[in-house]
Amino acid sequence: MVRAKLLIISPCRNEADYMRHTLDSMVAQTVRPDLWVIVDDGSTDQTPQILAEYAAKYDFIKIVPKANRGHRSVGPGVIEAFYAGYRAVRPDDFEYICKLDLDLELPPRYFEILLKRLEENPRIGTCSGKPYFLDNESGKLISEKCGDENSVGMTKLFRKRCFDQIGGFVQQVMWDAIDGHRCRMLGWIAVSWDEPELRFVHLRPMGSSQQNMLTGRMRHGFGQYFMGTGLAYMAASALYRMTRPPYLIGGMGMWWGYLKCLLTRHPRLEDPAFRAFLRRYQWSCLLRGKNKATAILNKQRAAVWRPEATETVFTGDR
Repeated sequence: MVRAKLLIISPCRNEADYMRHTLDSMVAQTVRPDLWVIVDDGSTDQTPQILAEYAAKYDFIKIVPKANRGHRSVGPGVIEAFYAGYRAVRPDDFEYICKLDLDLELPPRYFEILLKRLEENPRIGTCSGKPYFLDNESGKLISEKCGDENSVGMTKLFRKRCFDQIGGFVQQVMWDAIDGHRCRMLGWIAVSWDEPELRFVHLRPMGSSQQNMLTGRMRHGFGQYFMGTGLAYMAASALYRMTRPPYLIGGMGMWWGYLKCLLTRHPRLEDPAFRAFLRRYQWSCLLRGKNKATAILNKQRAAVWRPEATETVFTGDR
C-alpha cells in the first residue's frame, strides 16, 4: 500500500481573529496536505463558523469538535487537543505528520521545501522554518530568534517513524523542546532553517499568554525546570532573553519561573537518563556554542540511529 504523505493536525481555540490567515495560506500551498484535521477545542467565538465555511469548500479539511473545558490551556491543553485529532484518523497511513497552529501566515512553498528536505536526508526526524512577528511601531518583521537545533512549536513537521519512536508529545509545558532532545538521543536530527521561503509570520508572538507576556515567560521558565535544564544554562538563557523584546522583563520572567520551581522542588520529567543527556548537551552548548555542540552531538549519535525500529522508546508521559 502506498502511504499518503502528509497529515496536519491543528488544535485551536477562539482563533477567529487569526485563523483566516492560516487557512488561506494553507490553501495557497504548492503542496497541500493529504488530510488536515482541525480540532476545535471548545471555541466560543466565530471559530466554528469559519471552520465550517472552509471545510465545505475544501475536502482535505476535516473538523473535529471538542468539548469546552472553560478556559485556554497553553501547553497541556494544546497537546490534549492534538491527540483528539490524532485519534480521530489513522495516522499510520501517513509518512509525515505536522502539528500546526492557526495563528500563522505561511509562505506558499513552505511544505514543498520541507518535505523535499525530509526526503533528501533520512536522518531528519523533525524540521521547520522560522517564526517572525510584526513590530507595530516600525512595521518590520522581527525574528523570534529560535535556535536551529529543533523545529518550532507552532509548526512541527515530523517523520512519522521518528514521532513514534520518541513517544510523541509530552502533555506538559516544554513539550516542544523535549521532543527535539529525544530525537537526538535516538540519533535523529531536529532542525529549523531561517531562509526567506521558510520564514512565516507568527500573529501571536512566542512567549505570550492568554493573560500577558510576563505570564508566558514565567511559564517558559517553569517548562525549562520541568524538562531538566541546569541552573547555569537557564541563567545564560534568561540573560540572553533580556536583550530581546520585551526587554529585561521577558528574561526576568523566565528566570523567576525557573527559580520558583527550584525553590519549591516542583516535580520534574520522570526520566533521569533524559535529564542527564540534556545537561551534558547544555554544558557543551555553553562551552562550544549551540551550533557547534549540536553538530558534534548529531555526528556522535549517528551510531545509535535505527530508522526502521518500530518500538516506542519513551512512554508513559502523555
